[in-house]
Amino acid sequence: MTPPVVRMTQQQEHEPRRRAAAGIDDRLVVFRNARSYATSQYWALRHLVEEGRRHGGVSMLAVTSPDTGEGKTTTAINLAGALAQGSEARVLLIDADLRRPAVARRLGLELDRAGLAEAILDRALSLTAVAEPVSGFNLSVVRAGGVGDTSYEVLHSPRVGDLLQEARAQYDYIIVDTAPLLPIPDARIVGKWVDGFLLVVGADRTPRKMVEESLNLMAPEKVIGIVFNGDHRSADGHDYYEHAGAAAAAARPGWPRRLVAGLRRRPLERNTPWR
Repeated sequence: MTPPVVRMTQQQEHEPRRRAAAGIDDRLVVFRNARSYATSQYWALRHLVEEGRRHGGVSMLAVTSPDTGEGKTTTAINLAGALAQGSEARVLLIDADLRRPAVARRLGLELDRAGLAEAILDRALSLTAVAEPVSGFNLSVVRAGGVGDTSYEVLHSPRVGDLLQEARAQYDYIIVDTAPLLPIPDARIVGKWVDGFLLVVGADRTPRKMVEESLNLMAPEKVIGIVFNGDHRSADGHDYYEHAGAAAAAARPGWPRRLVAGLRRRPLERNTPWR
């Protein structure tokens, strides 16, 4: 099935960071303003993920992007927050971007606790031991931990699969914030353990070629959706959410190129500054 396309007005991650009084980044709109239009867009994204779980058994979703600064971490945290507002949903957010971790800092959590890296390296640490609940939400967070440039070797450990299986047994939804796809292979390593990917693309900054290259690195059946982040035309109240193309297209060779070309040809796309 060709992945759905979702347009968002949220800020890019390369923009100046702002802090709310409670320590939560202002871009985390789901946690700051439940009635805002931006928050409603994440509810649409939540619906997409819930449908994926209901009809396709998708419960563990990796959020990535072609390159840095395109909004993947903001999307991952806000999506996890939206899912966690369900009265019975148990949601876990994992920061697997071990080289440039940001989840704990964005949420205003303490930065000196053990995280994913420590649990991978120390079998005495369970997932429960490194998961921290977020007050007011059915949400727990596993921070990245500290490994830096050795992230590839750490994520390559079979222990990652054990921890993620533990997560599946304890949570209804697991959102994994991964490294960008193109600069380093970390996200591709995590990919074998997750049910699908959500690809976040900067609507006004990501070249089409980079989108195509990113899609080529993922199995078609694992691309759950594409988020066009920073699409300011969504701000007029007419959010755009659709299934792009025929369902059979993803099963044929060359599907990323056709998807990218199809998006370019659409009438709603002709004025988009996405190169």
